Amino acid sequence: MPTDRTRRQFVMEEAAAILARTPTTLDALLRGLPDGWIAAHEGGETWSPFDVIGHLIHGERTDWVPRARIILQHGDTRPFDTFDRLAQFAVSEGRTLASLLDEFATLRETSLRELAAFGLTTADLDRRGRHPQLGVVTLRQLLATWVAHDLDHLVQISRVLARQYSDEVGPWRAYLRIISGAQG
Repeated sequence: MPTDRTRRQFVMEEAAAILARTPTTLDALLRGLPDGWIAAHEGGETWSPFDVIGHLIHGERTDWVPRARIILQHGDTRPFDTFDRLAQFAVSEGRTLASLLDEFATLRETSLRELAAFGLTTADLDRRGRHPQLGVVTLRQLLATWVAHDLDHLVQISRVLARQYSDEVGPWRAYLRIISGAQG
C-alpha cells in the first residue's frame, strides 16, 4: 500500500523535534544580517523578520504551553485567553535582533521542557479546550498548529528576504516560486 507523503498524523516526538529546531534555524538565517534585511517587509502592514521573532516570543509566553495547561487543568470549561497577535510591536521596541533570538531560544527550550514534563498520553492529546474564536479544539490540534505556525513563519521570513531581490533576479523570477507566488 503506498504511503501518503502529503500528510502525517501528529506524533508528539516528531512535533517536538521540529519545534526544537526553529530557534536554531532562525538564528542561523538571521543573526548578523544587515539591518536592512531584518527590517524588510512585503509592504503595508506586513511583518519584518524582526517583527516575526517578537511574535514568536509572545507566543511562547502566552499561547502554546499556557493554552495546553488550560486544556489539561480545565478542559473546555475555561476558554483560552485571547492572543494579541500584535503585542510584539510594543514588547520588542528598542531591542536588538540578537537579544530577541537569544530570548526566543531560551523560552522555547523552557516550553519544550514543560511540554515533556506533562507526560502526554494519547488520551491527553484528545482532551478538549475552548478557543475564544474557533470554539472547541483538542490538545492535539493546538500542538500540531504550534508546529505549523513555526513553519509558516519560517516560510514568511524566507519569502520576505527573497522578495527583496524581486527586481534584481530578472527573467529567473518565473522559476522562483518564493518570489512569483506560484505553487509547486
